[in-house]
Order: sequence, then structure tokens, then C-alpha cells
Amino acid sequence: MTDLDPREYYDEFAEGEWERLDRDPVTRMEFENTVDYLDRYLPDAGRVLDAGGGAGRYACWLAERGYDVTLVDLSSEQVAIAREKADERGLVDRVTAERGDVRDLDFDDDGFDAVCCLGGPLSHVVDDVERATATAELRRVARDGAPVFVSVIGRLAMLRDVVKFDLERSSGLLAPIAEDGDYTAERVERHADGEGWAECHGFRADEFEAELTAAGLAVERLVGLETVASRMKRELADADPDAVADVRAVVELLREDRAAVDWSEHILAVARA
Repeated sequence: MTDLDPREYYDEFAEGEWERLDRDPVTRMEFENTVDYLDRYLPDAGRVLDAGGGAGRYACWLAERGYDVTLVDLSSEQVAIAREKADERGLVDRVTAERGDVRDLDFDDDGFDAVCCLGGPLSHVVDDVERATATAELRRVARDGAPVFVSVIGRLAMLRDVVKFDLERSSGLLAPIAEDGDYTAERVERHADGEGWAECHGFRADEFEAELTAAGLAVERLVGLETVASRMKRELADADPDAVADVRAVVELLREDRAAVDWSEHILAVARA
């Protein structure tokens, strides 16, 4: 059986996760649109949890703006990189990075003034019951009224990825993913010759909103972070800068359009505890 364990994947991916959000125009749109909403909805100061924060790109951004940030991640390699990046930027007094599991956060109730779970960590909790536990944990550690920011992987973009890049080898994955969103080691072994990415769950917009609501979070905004630029990394990496700027403007224009949200690689929810 193929091992697509997310922790092992991100241990091996190492600094690639830090580089990912500045690698090409599309990943930069993911980051820029995310921090636009963070800037709009965060409190003026306070303690922020960065759950599943990986290599610390968002944690450093937050700390540079004066927040006290606690980053937790399953991957010890990602935690080490987050500490290194904070140290390089003189942010060690504001960033604490440690191993932790979003399904069992080792923090008191109501302990944070804002909670982030960005870049898709919740999507890597494939089991429905465990994911509900993780979402409830995000709500539990946020004080009443605190903003909670969660971004996940979009299911329709996952399907487009198979069609665009790997159709001959992986077409058998299309129907199962379309039905329930689960990309698992068992399915990759059966339908894609055993070669794949980390296990994950791809969300539809309505499903994402419903899961957050069930955890006691009030969803204020659903945002498509890439909309029409989804799965267009290669094309935009070589495009004229003026053309990329036009695409970026359209992505921003459409980012709260429900249909565009559903087609995005990453869907951001701005919610309130």
C-alpha cells in the first residue's frame, strides 16, 4: 500500500512549503488574498494560534505586525523551519513553534484572540469524524467572538488537476473524488499506480460552510483564493506581467462569487467563534 501520510510528506517537503507561497503568480495570489482578509478581520493585537502553520510563512507575517503567535504543526521538519525563519527575521520573541495536532490542541479553552488554520491542514484530516473533532478544536481554543480563518483544498480544482496533468494514469480517481472528495492511499494504489500526493479531502463550498457551522463557528465570508487562476501555475509563470496583473484583478473581483469560490484551489472561510 502506498504511504501518503501527510506528516511524512511535509517532513520530506521541508523548505518547499515556505517557498511554495512565493513560487509563482498563483501561489502568491493564495497568500496575498489570504493576508488581505487577515488584515481586515484580525483584532488590533493579541495572541494568535497558527494551527498546521507549516514553515511559518503566515506566523512570520503575523508577528511582523505585532501579534504573539503560537504555531503548531504535525511535521517536526516544518516546525524547525518555522523557528529558523522567525529567528532570521528577529521574531523569536513573538513566534513559538512546536509540534501539535489540530485534532487535539494542547491549549486552554478560549485562549486565543484569533485562530488560523491556513493552506489546507484541515483538508489533510480525511476521516469525517476526526475532521469534525479538529474543527471543534479550532472553535474551542478561540475566545468568544474571535475571528477564525480556515482555508482548505477545493474538490473541483482537484478534479481539474487530474484532467489537466495526469489523466491517462489517474482517470480512475475522478469519480471517487467527485463523489466524496477523499484522496486516499487506497484509492491511489487502485487507480493511479500507487504514485501520489499526501492524503487529503477536497471540499465543496457548501460542505465546508456546513462543517464549520456544525462546529459552532459563524461563517462571515467564503473566499476563493485563486478563482480563475486555479491550476494555471505553469501558464502564468511565463506570462507577461501586465497580463498577470489583469488575472490578479479578476481573481480579486470574483473571490467572493460563490461559483468561483467552489472552483478555487483553496477556499478560505472567515468565521467568528
